[in-house]
Amino acid sequence: MNSIQQKSMTMKMLKLLSVPALMSVMLILVSATELSKETERLQNATKVVTTFANSDESIPQELLKQSEGLVIIPKMINAGFGIGGKRGKGVAVVKLPDGSWSNPVFITLTGGSFGFQIGVQSVDLVLVFKHKGVLTKVKNGDFTIGGDISAAAGPVGRSSTASTDHTLEAEVYSYSRSRGLFAGISVNGSNLAIDKSANANFYGSNTTSHEIFETGKSSSAPVVELKSALKGL
Repeated sequence: MNSIQQKSMTMKMLKLLSVPALMSVMLILVSATELSKETERLQNATKVVTTFANSDESIPQELLKQSEGLVIIPKMINAGFGIGGKRGKGVAVVKLPDGSWSNPVFITLTGGSFGFQIGVQSVDLVLVFKHKGVLTKVKNGDFTIGGDISAAAGPVGRSSTASTDHTLEAEVYSYSRSRGLFAGISVNGSNLAIDKSANANFYGSNTTSHEIFETGKSSSAPVVELKSALKGL
């Protein structure tokens, strides 16, 4: 075999070897991009919690003490001409037996209506759940707010009594913040679902939402920061 043939074979071998190497690099880059989306969602959720905590008008402490679960959806898109619809991605946490918050489960919220409106707006949304079982039993399914469970616009004010429905019969209380305005709103008709792909990206493909809700320990920086912000509510 002459030198030219040897060079040709060497080049072919290098090309064959480079294909799997390039594929591996591409997979790593795709995974990193997907992971960054979940990290960004956690960071945005932390900003929402911090903003709510620092607001003069916020979720009443009495209601927070009674609550066992929270859903935080940053920058939810509320759009419509006539009857408005909405879509957002966020996280859900529940209280553990020791009073601390669980690791966040990624969720989505779609559908529903705020009533008659024109145009598109972005709102930060927080849902306060009286009982964590509503969230932990969802697993990989979904449920409709106002259909499967009762919901009401939440009372506003740190010292306000949690008496929007007087007897606290609602299971979910909702709050929104848009352009600096804070208010309790209605989310009846909205569908809340577990974001299985986001949970798989962040925690691993074999991790269920139920397992995440039962866990409070995490070394992930964005998770630690979110829990720290939740303590400030």
